[in-house]
Amino acid sequence: MPKSGPTLANRSWFIAYWGLLVLGVVAGIAALIAGPGFRMGWWGLGGGFKAISWSGIAAGCGAVLALQGAVFAYRKHGLALAGRFLLATLLCSLTAAPVAFYGVKAKSLPRIHDISTDVENPPEFVAVLPLRKDAKNPAQYDPKDAPLQRAAYPDILPIELKKPPALAFKLADQVARSMKWEIVATEPDTLRIKATATTLLFGFKDDIVIRVSADGTNSKVDVRSVSRIGVSDIGTNAARIRAFSGRLQELAAAE
Repeated sequence: MPKSGPTLANRSWFIAYWGLLVLGVVAGIAALIAGPGFRMGWWGLGGGFKAISWSGIAAGCGAVLALQGAVFAYRKHGLALAGRFLLATLLCSLTAAPVAFYGVKAKSLPRIHDISTDVENPPEFVAVLPLRKDAKNPAQYDPKDAPLQRAAYPDILPIELKKPPALAFKLADQVARSMKWEIVATEPDTLRIKATATTLLFGFKDDIVIRVSADGTNSKVDVRSVSRIGVSDIGTNAARIRAFSGRLQELAAAE
């Protein structure tokens, strides 16, 4: 005779709980290896993005189901069992929340990947051009990006320093190196710095040029950051310039 009553009920709760827990773990692993897998050539860029997208959807569904399970478990068996389902909710949410955040961010930001503090006369790339020979995105600035950038990132502006150009260049070089960028070239004569930054997850290469110019006895520092691949950078280049600007102004104030 098959067992019935509480035993079957407990078995159902057990299967549901562990199923949601496994779903959360698998979705998290899929999201984490999407980037490294692309970097190692296991799949293409589209495959990596799909892995993240589907892991987020699966984890999101798991979080909703686990939360519902917590409510039902609490009503039937009390806080102890409900706590297990809340743990599964948390685990699924750890994957679903970041994916959802960047998904919303990607839709809210313009599809551009070339950000400059000077959109009228953006700094040009020279030393890094050989490194961009296989880049899908051109090194030439597209004027159509200017109004899109102004609307999305109004704070990305030239950095005004009350320092002579030579000192401003030295400070900019210190900050660039502190940000762990790969310094491709430093040009004290032209007051320019060329560098490359690598993103953490997918290992995307973004090229940076820093231009220091005289502004009376003071200096103006312009920064341009461009992705080698990808239509949208989801705000990465703007965030990089913003971080550089903040550090540079802090360092200049301390001098």
